[in-house]
Amino acid sequence: MLGFELDFWDYLTFVTAALAGGAVILIFIWVAGLPGRIAIARKHPDAEAVKLMGWAGLLPTVLPWIQAFIWAFKPTDIVDIRRFPREEARAIDEDIAHLKGEPADASAARDASAPRAPPPSGTKI
Repeated sequence: MLGFELDFWDYLTFVTAALAGGAVILIFIWVAGLPGRIAIARKHPDAEAVKLMGWAGLLPTVLPWIQAFIWAFKPTDIVDIRRFPREEARAIDEDIAHLKGEPADASAARDASAPRAPPPSGTKI
């Protein structure tokens, strides 16, 4: 049909082109999700917005992705008059757990922030 036979090197070229295309797609996915992963790791209070802006910002132009990348590293000093600092930290931890796909156990967060009593004497830990 083509007028010549395909040999081993032609098929090797097709496989190499397919692997290179797959590598480009995987690198694109990794770079697009980078601001969101950084924000989650830094426990950013707006981690979900940074994650969405990172994904959506790389498609049309690069500028929104750059803004999301900078936003992921922005210092996160929170002054929220609606909650006390411990409640705000607990809410951020629950949001981060939700973004990571982990169950957000509010009782574990409360137990972790509460002071613990020493074990009774004579018990082995």
